[in-house]
Amino acid sequence: MFLTLKNEEIIVNPEKALGNRHLRNVIIQRMGSFTSAPRIPNDDTQDADVRLPERMSRDELLERCRRELRGLPALVKRAFHRAGRQFADAAPGGLRLLHWNVLSKGCDEAVSSPNNIRVLQWNLLSQALGQMNDNFVCCPDEALEWKTRRFLIVEEIIEYSPDVICLQEVDHFSFLKTILATQGYEGMFFPKPDSPCLYIKDNNGPDGCAIFYRKDKFELLKAETRVLEVWRVQSNQVAIAALLRVRETGRELCVATTHLKARSGALLAALRHEQGKDLLGFVAACCGGRPAVLCGDFNAEPSEPVYRTLLGDQRLRLASACTLLRGDGREPPYTTWKVREEGEVCHTIDYVFYASDAFAVDAVLRFPTGDDIGEGRVPSFAYPSDHFSLVCDLRFADSQATLS
Repeated sequence: MFLTLKNEEIIVNPEKALGNRHLRNVIIQRMGSFTSAPRIPNDDTQDADVRLPERMSRDELLERCRRELRGLPALVKRAFHRAGRQFADAAPGGLRLLHWNVLSKGCDEAVSSPNNIRVLQWNLLSQALGQMNDNFVCCPDEALEWKTRRFLIVEEIIEYSPDVICLQEVDHFSFLKTILATQGYEGMFFPKPDSPCLYIKDNNGPDGCAIFYRKDKFELLKAETRVLEVWRVQSNQVAIAALLRVRETGRELCVATTHLKARSGALLAALRHEQGKDLLGFVAACCGGRPAVLCGDFNAEPSEPVYRTLLGDQRLRLASACTLLRGDGREPPYTTWKVREEGEVCHTIDYVFYASDAFAVDAVLRFPTGDDIGEGRVPSFAYPSDHFSLVCDLRFADSQATLS
C-alpha cells in the first residue's frame, strides 16, 4: 500500500514494516507533522481582543455568545435520552443495557448531585488545520474563521453545563481558559511535541489536549501528562490524566483524554493499537485503583484492534457510554460527518469510556440527524467542528439514580 508521510510517498508492506525495528522507528519518528516545511512558532495571542468580567452567570455568557453570533444561524440543538430504571436483556459479553424511556426536557438539563458527573468530550477542530489544511469543500470560508467559530464553541460547551470537559485539537487554550474561568472551571493543557499547526502560517501555537473541571465540585489531587509511545519510541500524540476528588463526598476518580494518530490503513491501525496499549498503562498508573473516565478522539472505528483492547483491559474495566444510545451494545453510527475533496466521511471515532464497575450511565446526548445539520455537513455556520460533542451523565453505581 502507499502511505504519505512528511509529503513523501513510500511503499510500505505493513507486516514487513512492523517487523523491521529500524523501519518501525523511522515511521514512528516521522508520524508527526509537516517537517519538510519550516516551523512557524507563534504564541497563543489571537484572542487578546476578548474582554470579560472575572465571573459571569451561565445565562450572561450564553447571551454574550448570541450577541457575538448575531446574524448567523442558530447552533444545532440536541436533546438527552435518559436511562430508565429497568434492565434489558444481557448483551454479548454480559453487559447489561438500560432501556431508554425518557427524553429530557431541555438540552441544558443537568443533575447537580455530587454522585453524578456530566462529562463533555469534543474534538474542537484546530483552527490552523481546519482553515488551511482539512479541505472542507462544503463549508463556507467565513464559517471557518476563528472569530466566527470561537463563540459557537463556547456556546456548545456551556449549553450542556458539564462538570468535566475533555478536548482535543485545542490551539486557543488561553481563550478557553479565560472564558471557562468565568463559569468556575480550572483547566490544563498539553501540546503535541511536533504539532502540525506549527507548520501553517498564522497559527496560534501548537494544538494539543485539554481538561477542564468545576472547581466548586472537584479538588485536583494531581495531573499527569504523557507523550504516547509506540514500541518504546515517543510518537506525536499525547494524553492528560487528572485525579479528582469530589469535594462533598470525598470520592475520587481519574479523568483522562487523548487524541490518537489519524489516517486509515493497516499500518496506522497498528500504530494506534500500540498507542492505545501505552495509554492504558499510563491511565492505570495514574488511577492507582480509582475508577477511570477515558475520553478522546481515538481515530479508530469500533472494528479496530485498539477499540477491543481498550474495552478488554482488566485493570480499568472500561465500557463505552454512547453504546447505550442504540440499546444493543453498538456505537452510534457517527461522531464525525464531513465532506472533503475525496468525498463524504461519516464514521465513529470519538468515545467516552468509563469504569463499568464503578459508574452507571444515566443519560447521553443524542447526535443530530443529517436533516439537522444540512447537506454540507460540518463544520458550518451552525456547528463549529467536524466532530460532534459527546455528553454523558455518569453516576457512581452505588448511589441512587436521579431521574427528572
